[in-house]
Amino acid sequence: MGTATANATPTPKVNHIGLPILEYRGGKTTLCAGCGHNAISERIVEAMFEMGVQPERVMKMSGIGCSSKSPAYFMNRSHAFNSVHGRMASVSTGAILANHTMTTLGVSGDGDTASIGMGQFVHLMRRNLPMIYIIEDNGVYGLTKGQFSATADIGSKLKTGVINDLPAIDTCALAIQLGATFVGRSFSGDKKQLLSMLKAAIAHKGTVMLDVISPCVTFNDHEGSTKSYKFMQENDEPINEIGFVASFDEIDVDYGSGQVYEVEMHDGSNLRLRKLREDYDPTDKANAVRTLMESHNNYEILTGVFYIDTQKPTFIDLLNVVDEPLATLPEALTRPPKQALDALMANLQ
Repeated sequence: MGTATANATPTPKVNHIGLPILEYRGGKTTLCAGCGHNAISERIVEAMFEMGVQPERVMKMSGIGCSSKSPAYFMNRSHAFNSVHGRMASVSTGAILANHTMTTLGVSGDGDTASIGMGQFVHLMRRNLPMIYIIEDNGVYGLTKGQFSATADIGSKLKTGVINDLPAIDTCALAIQLGATFVGRSFSGDKKQLLSMLKAAIAHKGTVMLDVISPCVTFNDHEGSTKSYKFMQENDEPINEIGFVASFDEIDVDYGSGQVYEVEMHDGSNLRLRKLREDYDPTDKANAVRTLMESHNNYEILTGVFYIDTQKPTFIDLLNVVDEPLATLPEALTRPPKQALDALMANLQ
């Protein structure tokens, strides 16, 4: 009896819907050892597990680039679509409109988003589609030998010694201005902050845009890079400390001194932000953009939740889409009969 007990396989921990974390994992990564993208995938796995998201109810979207390989490394049981370069936003829009009952998570890169995909990114942000949009931001094109991307900071240096003399696009400031309703920045090496932000993102109804600094160990992790592990560890300036309590958890968050700003999410969860800057209000849109602009002038890399709005209607709300997923409706409801076309043509005569 003692031997049998000693050799027994321990029962794996399960979440509140009865699934072990193994059900949220993906394939073995083929990215470079130490790549920040792998750390982001690990946090996504943890967040989805802890929030009890049903894997089959998730759509994973991506474009082209190292970052766009990431969805293969988490949630094997979920649906996935790898679109062409810079087109994740439009493909995601179509998929969400076809079935808005799914949880949609898109993973893009700074090149896929801020260069070839910028036009599509702009319109996705302004529509406030219910989607989590993650930018795995390393400041370079990792698949084409490490040239600067549009998010590279002025004065940053490549391994070849080339200095960047073009201003960076701040995707967070842009997303706030355009209409996204949950905007933040984190660092792939900050497990606690990123995990809390991802769990809050899952609970949010609207467009979540997270810019995650994710160092490229092959092309952009050297002296002179502003997106290296060392630079981020030395220059990361959190704007708030983040705690998240899911609606099914006991309300118990350990916070030290400092003003706490609490936001109730759409599913009843609570996002708690302890202010590190006493005057910072994450619901003040103009102040959020101003703070980001000032941080550039001060050569700071701010992380945390910059802006959140839980009241703005989503694109699905504005379109008055029916509760049933459009993809499941029969043709009799989605295709007008010939009589309707005849009546329309008659009115145009």
